[in-house]
Amino acid sequence: MAEAYQKSIETLLEELDVTAEGLSTREAQKRLAKHGPNELEHPTPISPWQIFLEQFTSPVVWVLLGAAIITAALSEWIDFLVITIVIITNAIVGLIQEYKAERAIESLKEMLALQAHMLRDGKITKIPAREVVPGDIIIIETGDRVAADLRLIESVELHTQEASLTGESTPIGKIADAIKKICAIGDRKNMAFAGTTITNGRGKGLVVATGTKTEMGKIATLLGTTKTDETPLQCSLKTLGMMLAIATVLICITIFVLGALRGQELIEVFLQAVALAVAAIPEGLPAVVTITLALGVRRMTASNALIRKLPSAETLGSCSVICTDKTGTLTHNEMTVRSIYVNDSIITITGTGYAPEGKLSATSDDAKELLLAGALCNNATLTTNKQWNITGDPTEGALLVSAAKAGIDLGKLAKQFPRIHENPFSSERKRMSTIHRTGTAYIMYHKGATEIILESCDRILLDGKPRKITPAHKKKILSAQEAFARQGMRVLGFANKTSNKQEVQEKGLIFLGLQAMIDPPRPEVKESIRICNSAGIRIIMITGDHLTTAQAIAEELGIPGKAISGTDLATLNLDAQVESIGVYARVDPEHKIRIVEALKNKGHIVAMTGDGVNDAPALKRADIGIAMGITGTDVAKEASAMVLADDNFATIVRAVREGRKIYDNIRKFVMYLLSSNIGEVLTVFGGAIAGLPPVIIARQILWMNLVTDLFPALALGIEHGEPTLMERPPRQSDQKLIDKRRWVVILSIGAVMMSAALGAFTYAYRHGTIGNAQTLAFTSLVFMQLTNVLVMRSERHTNFELRPNARLFAAIAISLILQYIVVQTPFFAGIFGDEPLTVIEWSIAISAGIGLLALGEIIKVINRRLDWLSS
Repeated sequence: MAEAYQKSIETLLEELDVTAEGLSTREAQKRLAKHGPNELEHPTPISPWQIFLEQFTSPVVWVLLGAAIITAALSEWIDFLVITIVIITNAIVGLIQEYKAERAIESLKEMLALQAHMLRDGKITKIPAREVVPGDIIIIETGDRVAADLRLIESVELHTQEASLTGESTPIGKIADAIKKICAIGDRKNMAFAGTTITNGRGKGLVVATGTKTEMGKIATLLGTTKTDETPLQCSLKTLGMMLAIATVLICITIFVLGALRGQELIEVFLQAVALAVAAIPEGLPAVVTITLALGVRRMTASNALIRKLPSAETLGSCSVICTDKTGTLTHNEMTVRSIYVNDSIITITGTGYAPEGKLSATSDDAKELLLAGALCNNATLTTNKQWNITGDPTEGALLVSAAKAGIDLGKLAKQFPRIHENPFSSERKRMSTIHRTGTAYIMYHKGATEIILESCDRILLDGKPRKITPAHKKKILSAQEAFARQGMRVLGFANKTSNKQEVQEKGLIFLGLQAMIDPPRPEVKESIRICNSAGIRIIMITGDHLTTAQAIAEELGIPGKAISGTDLATLNLDAQVESIGVYARVDPEHKIRIVEALKNKGHIVAMTGDGVNDAPALKRADIGIAMGITGTDVAKEASAMVLADDNFATIVRAVREGRKIYDNIRKFVMYLLSSNIGEVLTVFGGAIAGLPPVIIARQILWMNLVTDLFPALALGIEHGEPTLMERPPRQSDQKLIDKRRWVVILSIGAVMMSAALGAFTYAYRHGTIGNAQTLAFTSLVFMQLTNVLVMRSERHTNFELRPNARLFAAIAISLILQYIVVQTPFFAGIFGDEPLTVIEWSIAISAGIGLLALGEIIKVINRRLDWLSS
């Protein structure tokens, strides 16, 4: 079925049952009741209470809840209180960090909250845009924001800015004729879309879609139906938590059955099982993960990367593909003249954006005359208020900036060359001319499409003198134009003529030259892309701009791969070719989601950057969406997981490094906590199998897990990144946080801890009381866990090779002091069931810790030589 842009106005008027005089008020009210208001549906926002409850969905938290219930049933109130505080603290931290209202659709709704001028009952009437209905005829002019999707009836020099919808960086000239071929949104030049802005001209349009049926509304629908996957870290921690929960239950059942078969008191066996459950679960893990992510978020914020969702902090570090919008992300979204053709030669102009900062590679009077023509045959203005801005057409703004770079004082032009007449630009004429008074003479400046300008010229300016223009001159000019066009630049030709009388005829002109412009890449982006490539991260450009322009920018920035347009996607087997494509041009929002999903199907972890409304659904569907903070729309920001406060692509590279560091540190302290807890589990389990009395009790285990383990683990979470962090490829999406080889390391360290702790217990039990033996085993485990944290700082480098971590050593010192107080002071010793240790017993505990550290450093040296543990 043909769409509105493919149909004639007569056909649409008939289909919508409306005349050229517009709808009657009565008919409009009927249609409003039928179609509903011209606004977007608003979903029920998630409540803080729902977010709080979501913090209890982790299997680790489930086991902690079970342990809390059991300790309460056994009246072990201290244990119950400590576990409960851990659970609630973790939930509150998660709530505070994640409570962000989903306002993306609300932002889109606000974009439609405006007034519209329309024909009602044959008269022009101003009504709220929410009351616009299909069949209304709307009047639009410069400065208006379009209230609904319109099929244009009239277009008089009408241009719209559609960058936020399509990614097109320059205003689009509009027509009123039907377009028969199927084309992308950006090429439907007889349509004006809801939420876009009129930059020039005036027109009249027939409303063909309102509310959720508009192109803007379709994006809102995509946002509402786009699902957000769990991050790789969330998946890994959930799997790990489930494994721990199952293992804990099985081990507890085993202990309970063995004790019962031996004829032990059931209450004693039950307490041993509880102690084992407490030992198996790293109580501090949820809090340490949350706090480490929060600290990483704070560091990223200091680097202008604002993280909206905690787990996203590490996801960026694991991404293998960054899908980036071109306009406003890789480029400035500010047209800039980069080259001029004058006097049979090409002159380059430095600088980017609207700031008049830059130089010409060569200067001459001919070049200055060309740039003066661009500044005078112009209706834009250049202003500054902390940053430079253009009022008017961006193309004309670029011409002002190029003139200013040549030293032309824009502020004095109006007095030096007062304008007395203008022949405006039109899509039919493809040119514009202005006439200015200069002394007693008149001078006409002329600009437009190169071929059109050449038709009006019979001379050319060479070396300051007008000479007869020849076919050879024209061939050179057209060749230069083609060369500029191949680089994705927009080219305008310029001419002038001087007369003693005011003459408006555009003929007999002197050709001055060409100005070629483009929305240029940001200067820092090329280096950022190089770093991403060295880190194994692939960059893909996805833009609504033209294919030629996209290819030129991609080539300049070093983005490899084939380039295709959105219309090619309809017949393309994307899953088969997605790995070979580096540039997608003229794409629609649905295309962006399809591209992201194809990459994810290949196992990639995908980051998507963008600033426009058109980017929002893909930002939400990607593993991590990154919005621009300055130029980004509210819709893009609210759909994203991260916002770049400085709109700087280079900030992404710093965030990637920080994300990789966060993941490494999380793995380090997870290995530390697991190996320490498994040491406790094996100690309790081994003692039970050997028929020994309880080697350590639940309260001592809680102390180790929540005090002596927690502070070093937190310090490990802010460990400095490895030097080669950005030189290794990203990890695979299915790579486990703890793989088989690392489990071997964890179990080996746990076995060493068990052996040393049981040995210390047996020694003390033979020479003293059970309380003394438990205290020595308890203290030995503490010392081994505190040296274990030093082992876990790196898998390849010894502690002598690493940068000092003052917080880590302070945490170890604090833990040692607290352990001494718990063991040696009567009050705390009574609470934890400890008995003071002798100097010899303290020496045994210290020796156990030193022995574990020595073993760990030896394993690092072996690993570095054999490359046993992969990154």
